[in-house]
Amino acid sequence: MPRSARPLTETQVRNAKPREKAYKLFDGAGLFLEVPTAGNRRWRFKYRFDGKEKLLAFGVYPDVSLSEARERRDDARKLVRNGRDPSEVRRELKAAGEGGDRSSFRAVAEEWLSKKQGTWTPYHLGNVRSSLERDVYPSIGDKSIKTIQPTQMLSIIKAVETRGALDVAARVVQRCSNIFRHGVMTGRCTSNPAAELRGVVTQRKVTHRAAISRAEIPEFLTKLENYDGRPETRIGLRLLMLTFVRTNELRGARWSEIGFDKAEWRIPAERMKMHLEHIVPLAKQSVTALLELQKFTGYSELMFPGADGIKPISENTMLYALYRMGYHGRATGHGFRALASTCLNELGWKGEVIERQLAHAERNKVRAAYNRAQYLAERRQMMQAWADFIDAQRTGKVVALKRKNSG
Repeated sequence: MPRSARPLTETQVRNAKPREKAYKLFDGAGLFLEVPTAGNRRWRFKYRFDGKEKLLAFGVYPDVSLSEARERRDDARKLVRNGRDPSEVRRELKAAGEGGDRSSFRAVAEEWLSKKQGTWTPYHLGNVRSSLERDVYPSIGDKSIKTIQPTQMLSIIKAVETRGALDVAARVVQRCSNIFRHGVMTGRCTSNPAAELRGVVTQRKVTHRAAISRAEIPEFLTKLENYDGRPETRIGLRLLMLTFVRTNELRGARWSEIGFDKAEWRIPAERMKMHLEHIVPLAKQSVTALLELQKFTGYSELMFPGADGIKPISENTMLYALYRMGYHGRATGHGFRALASTCLNELGWKGEVIERQLAHAERNKVRAAYNRAQYLAERRQMMQAWADFIDAQRTGKVVALKRKNSG
């Protein structure tokens, strides 16, 4: 059966019914759904290892969703890239679970990660696992955790520092320290060699995220209109400016989160930094931008799909676009949040309304959950006023950005 030119959608998978002959629905990168003439639909992953074609089962649909199958496929592909056979790794893990060696650093780390699944977003969990697979597992992943020495940890950290990733080095120390602590608590090691590296990691000088000033808005808008890169990226930068969400919240957005009827974007809790649903009122200009974007990416579940059509665009996509526009060191995606906050505060909007729209931390979690829609009417008014203000910068027209009820 010919492969689909586009990734599968949840609707296609849900509606896949048995036929006279068994068939397959291909999602891409080796993942497909096997639909038999009777019985359960099953996820399969086809890959090549050592020149041989192999098949791996990922479970039954709907017990394993489309997104979960993709995550398992991506994990398996990483193993292949690192020279490991996913089928063999599965057998090793099964053997470990049945009484085999559970004292390797990798086994303890994966156990620690599994305990974080309920508290971390899938995006963050994936980042942490990728960091361990890239920087730690190749050196000590298969070693018994109780035999690892501080000098071995130091070699790992220095290798990360050598490539200039100082922030990553600090996070690797912190994550490894937590893994060793878990090993101590579960009786598989007696010391924490990563904890002895505190103060050893080179510290990067803290700088604020670069942001354009209010006076630079007209020039930026002109450059954005003339941006010669992908139209999706241009629209993405405009949406960052209009909505001032975090870059990760934008690039991971799904069309199902947009309510065109209510002109609002509801970002689910699992994608938010504070793990609480966030409502973004959409100004008329934002809706127009989204409708334009839909012409380019409406086929996908993701608003900003990457090259493979399955994962979101890279976290550097927007940043590199700003570089191309001449804003290297002068602006970042996060900087639009600072720009909006500064301008809105200067022009008389209530601080609590601005902070709620920025989705900043609320110390009282119960209150935060209760207040997720707080000030929504004022926020709608503010977001439309902000969009009108931005548009006016192109024409030089003076627009009052102050809220109507200033008293």
